[in-house]
Amino acid sequence: MAKKIVLISDDSNFFDYMKTKPELRKSDELFCYSFDNIPKISSQIENAVLIVNSENANDKVFELLNLCSKSSVVIMSYNEDPSFTKKCYRAGAMDCISISLPDSEFRARLIPVLRYADILDKNSRYREMLVDKNILDKNNEVYFDYKNILDRELEKLSNTSQQAVFMAISPDEKSKFLINSKLIETIILDNMRRNDILMNYAPNKYFLLMFDIETTSAEKYWNKIEKKLPKDIYVGMIRVANHTRQKLINDALCNLHEAINNQTIKDKNVKNINIKGMKPTECINFKLYRQEFEGKLDKIITPVFYQIQQKYSKILSGTIEQIDGDGFKSFNFKFKNFNATFKISYPGFAKINIDVSMQYEPENIESKRITLNPEELEAGVLEDLMEQFMIEIKSKI
Repeated sequence: MAKKIVLISDDSNFFDYMKTKPELRKSDELFCYSFDNIPKISSQIENAVLIVNSENANDKVFELLNLCSKSSVVIMSYNEDPSFTKKCYRAGAMDCISISLPDSEFRARLIPVLRYADILDKNSRYREMLVDKNILDKNNEVYFDYKNILDRELEKLSNTSQQAVFMAISPDEKSKFLINSKLIETIILDNMRRNDILMNYAPNKYFLLMFDIETTSAEKYWNKIEKKLPKDIYVGMIRVANHTRQKLINDALCNLHEAINNQTIKDKNVKNINIKGMKPTECINFKLYRQEFEGKLDKIITPVFYQIQQKYSKILSGTIEQIDGDGFKSFNFKFKNFNATFKISYPGFAKINIDVSMQYEPENIESKRITLNPEELEAGVLEDLMEQFMIEIKSKI
């Protein structure tokens, strides 16, 4: 496989000295850049072998190592400094070599670096495939296809004695649509262990599967991550033990909603956005009561509908529309000969009906109804129901 080898230095003489040292093949490519050009060509040096030399700008070397996590980096210097070498290895350098090293020994040291570059290149191509199939986020290591991932990992765990903990993570209902999701993802990814898996379940709601850990240790580990997260981030966790995938998800989400609700009760400054305690007979004016009732429902439904539409309009090729009618709100999906509707209605204000229907042909309709008490309708519950609705659509089309 052809290699892209990039020489980076603040000394122009270094380029002339190094051009013959790697023993390039005809298919290999060699580039030379100064440190000042790195920001301009950062995308061009991914999966390359970087041979870096800096006698007077060690800080630039560390900046480069942080920038080039997808490249194999060799540091070369005239003077061996044990402290500088140690810092380079910690920052991700593959090797630190003296420039005075004989050519034959230099080429021998370069072999594992080239092999590692091959692995990075293959991983990059596999990653592109996962992104194209909407399994992995384009910008980070967050997985979307949580169903297949959980099925695979649960099967592995069932065949071993390995312990694991499953977490559902989300801001509270007040903060859910105000906090930047990328911020949450970045903080969790930067602080979780490498072998753990972070999955996106719904807008600003995540699953984290932690391996080789007990619940008490997972709680301590999460507390460390939580300190770096924005306020009002909650977790519901459960030990993985012979659970089916759906049972595991349901139990974790139940613990998550309980954690959010308990905090809401404790915090006197937070007003719960549910319909609890409202009675038409206590209102002097029925019209005012209806306006208040629908206003509180709107605060729950509209943000969830919006977030789900934003997420799935980029994934599914059908048409998504929202309808706000008299006494109901619906979320409709249309794709060729397939239609699906998620309709929320509130007849008499005593109950809330959620009607889900999927139509393939005029005579082929699947439908079901979920009935909730008004106080049971929370953004987290609605979000979970809609997420299942969209996942089912995705599987159908």
